[in-house]
Amino acid sequence: MPEQLYLLANLVIMVAYAAIMVAIVVPLVREGQLRTNQLALATALIFFSCAIGHGLHAWTSYRAVVDHAGHLDADGWAWTLALWDTFTAGVGVYYWTLRRGYRVLLGRGAIYMSPGDRHRQAEADAARATLAAVVEHTDDAIIGVTLDGRVTAWNGGAERLFGYTADEVLGKNAAMFADETGAGQQRDILQRIRDGERGVYYEAKRRHKDGSTLEVSLNVAAIRDAVGTITGVSVVARDISGARAAAERERALTERTHQAQRMESLGKLAGGIAHDFNNILAIIVNYTDFAIEESASNPGVRDDLTHVRTAADRAMSLTRQLLTFTRGDTVQPQDVDLNAAIAEVRAMLERTIGEHIALVARPAPAPLIVHADPGQLQQVLLNLAINARDAMPDGGSLVLEAGTVHLDGDEVSLQPPLPAGAYARLQVSDTGEGMPPSVAKRIFEPFFTTKPRGRGTGLGLSTVYGIIAEAGGAVNVYSEPGVGTTFRIYLPLAEVAGAAPVPARPAAPPDGDGRTILVVEDEADLARVVTRILAKAGYHVVATESAPHALELFAEHPCDALLTDVIMPEMSGPQLAELLHEQRPDLPVVYMSGYSNGLLGSTRVLDPGIPFVEKPFTADDLLHKLHEALAATRITS
Repeated sequence: MPEQLYLLANLVIMVAYAAIMVAIVVPLVREGQLRTNQLALATALIFFSCAIGHGLHAWTSYRAVVDHAGHLDADGWAWTLALWDTFTAGVGVYYWTLRRGYRVLLGRGAIYMSPGDRHRQAEADAARATLAAVVEHTDDAIIGVTLDGRVTAWNGGAERLFGYTADEVLGKNAAMFADETGAGQQRDILQRIRDGERGVYYEAKRRHKDGSTLEVSLNVAAIRDAVGTITGVSVVARDISGARAAAERERALTERTHQAQRMESLGKLAGGIAHDFNNILAIIVNYTDFAIEESASNPGVRDDLTHVRTAADRAMSLTRQLLTFTRGDTVQPQDVDLNAAIAEVRAMLERTIGEHIALVARPAPAPLIVHADPGQLQQVLLNLAINARDAMPDGGSLVLEAGTVHLDGDEVSLQPPLPAGAYARLQVSDTGEGMPPSVAKRIFEPFFTTKPRGRGTGLGLSTVYGIIAEAGGAVNVYSEPGVGTTFRIYLPLAEVAGAAPVPARPAAPPDGDGRTILVVEDEADLARVVTRILAKAGYHVVATESAPHALELFAEHPCDALLTDVIMPEMSGPQLAELLHEQRPDLPVVYMSGYSNGLLGSTRVLDPGIPFVEKPFTADDLLHKLHEALAATRITS
């Protein structure tokens, strides 16, 4: 009887230990941990050796029973060994039952999991689920990329930022979001990660699904496996277009404040010099007049003194300009019709400006009354006209325009700033040499001039600034080298009967209803502003910075209208519109430019009566003009 019990117990132990060994080894092989999980492998070997040993015991007892060759232990240990092996068999079966109960029979290489481990595992799983939800719903784009650039993970933030769904990008190369330069930059970053760099932060341009350009910050970090091998990279992308626009606006506001402070300081300095210099000139002029009277009998001396008197008169003229700039001179403001002021200045210029310059005057349709010194107003127009003439030595066009405009009060390009409201606007535009931005931002500073020595005092435009500021107005300038310059002067409208009506605040523009607008603007910052205005109003925007690329985008995206800058490198806005009209004659076109419509029309850059919005424009200006163009096309069709 003990021999049979001993045989049975050893058989049970052998099977149980073999099964436990299999339950450990199979998950290890599946997970590729047969060599790395040394604890589990050692445990499997222990159970394997025990199973073999008990198998041999079972064989020995079997031969003893079958052959009746003898007994296991003649001294009484047979029952002890049999019972002990039976107990061991029960432990093996109990262990097997535990593994099944905790569901780790063939699970991921685990040897044993206690109830506490199960609780911690559940907490870890919940934490991972929460983290996955956070990653999915964060506003930042979180993207997984392999070391060769293929996209492996794509969260909701990435879908919102780039416009692609996960199904559209998973498995594709991340170079699809960048131009050739950006793709090369991506390859360089991946190589740096492969070389062991922990993380890289940089800013770059990327491409939206609709073709528009995105300004993004990118934080790239290596992804490592359990043994530290780099298996890919994680990319966190964030749209910084709004932040850059806000920073640019803050910079412009700061620069405008510094400019006002600088002008005030220079004005005080120039005013003090002018008053002191006037005292000296008064002495020179009067004593020169005395000497001229006493030298009547000596013509040579009298002629010399006359030249001195002429030079003194020129000096007095300069000090008057300085005092005007500093608002220290006596002014006599009164109600002035800007149409009449333009007519008088035109009559003066026609005799002096030269036949090589085409002079065009465009008065307002009704009297435009402002409260200002008429002499100073003429001086402003003459100074600007003379500067325009000097900028066109080979000829060109000079346009004087008057009209009304409504300002929002947040324009950063005006010097000094103006509150919101209705204003009269004078525009002086030329097709001259133009100015780079570094010159344009300094032109109102006293004594700053780009003219050769002896040909300019640097007081003309500072005088213009002083007169306009004294009248409660503001001025801004738009210029491009080789194209021309437009000065815009804003003055408060006077409350006078018969004056031009104050423009009413336009109603809110209609919604875009998802219509697609092709935007072509070579200034990247302005292109982003236009895109945000149109997108917020319900339009779908396809934007580019060049006319040739616009032709490609037009072939790929059906568009409802074209919004384009007039003057651009490679191809002008009208030339682009002409090519697009060959494909679709009824396509509405709205032009935008920093030059006035009068100047562009007089130089035949644009035909009269076309939809046109002048920079700088407000969101309402742009949306109303675009809506009018779309509505006109629907009516005619």
